[in-house]
Amino acid sequence: MNWKKSLRQFHRWLSIAFAVAVIVNIVAMMQGVQAVWVGLLALLPLVLLMLTGLYLFALPYVAKWRGAQHADAREATS
Repeated sequence: MNWKKSLRQFHRWLSIAFAVAVIVNIVAMMQGVQAVWVGLLALLPLVLLMLTGLYLFALPYVAKWRGAQHADAREATS
């Protein structure tokens, strides 16, 4: 159960990193800097946010599905 809490905390810190990257991107655009790396700066946290967010979103559904599956197996053996 501890790894789920750690993953949620990691997801929260990623959201902060993404917000900072977006702010850096906006500041760079206002100064007229046209660097590709500035545009891609927010991409890594965004992809990681998507992956961890999808996993965290699916956790309750998988737990419900596994719980129903175990209940069906217990009924079949009774």
